[in-house]
Amino acid sequence: MITALARRRSIQLPAADRAARLVERNALLYRRGWLLLVSGFVEPLLYLLAIGFGVGALVGTGVTDNGHSFRYAVFVAPAMMATSAMNGAIYETAFNFFFKLKYVKLYDAVIATPLGIADIALGEITWALIRGTLYSFGFIVVMVALGLVVSPWAVLALPAAMLIGFTFSAVGTAASTFVRTWQDFDLVLTVLIPLFLFSATFYPITVYPGALQVVVQLTPLYHGVDLLRSLTTGMIGPSILLDIAYLVVLGAAALALAATRLERLLLK
Repeated sequence: MITALARRRSIQLPAADRAARLVERNALLYRRGWLLLVSGFVEPLLYLLAIGFGVGALVGTGVTDNGHSFRYAVFVAPAMMATSAMNGAIYETAFNFFFKLKYVKLYDAVIATPLGIADIALGEITWALIRGTLYSFGFIVVMVALGLVVSPWAVLALPAAMLIGFTFSAVGTAASTFVRTWQDFDLVLTVLIPLFLFSATFYPITVYPGALQVVVQLTPLYHGVDLLRSLTTGMIGPSILLDIAYLVVLGAAALALAATRLERLLLK
């Protein structure tokens, strides 16, 4: 009977009020460790200051992208903002989620409450989204203060960064359900570092050969970078619709996969 009840709960649709309980738990937990929340924000900010301004001073005339010319720091800043949103989402879902799943056994206790599997996935992804949003908000404030925003469309940059955070939160949660040991996270870093370096973050995608451009355009961070760069520089075109559709579809698919995988792991 208990097994049947558990299975019935596992297939229930997620509810915002139930998922909010996990968000509340995480918020209470971080009251004493709030410095950890800024860890993923600092690295992209340092890259922006060191490369955007340091290397930017050597670039001189700036960067030309799609026929538009910008100061190098203006070109790099939205890419660092997208990276910051990615970091907040991945750090929370990949590492912390795995710890709670495998070692704390938090979710084994959670499913004994009215919360279902889908509520767990939604709650953790929402918390990771909040963390990524905090990073993004801090980053856009820095960009405005440094004069790196040159378009009124930048008012939509924070919602766009939230979409990036949602996508990577869902992907990180789904990926962490396949991780067996801490050593497996080396594979996660093996994916994240090339994403950071080659998603048109530091130079236009047009510098790549045609075949490599296609490969880069298949990656999620590229679409996040392209979306934020379009909004903060005013290069608005049809490509942003593709960026949004890509991120929404990938995030929804990863959320469904995460819920399915959690059901197998918790109810086996």
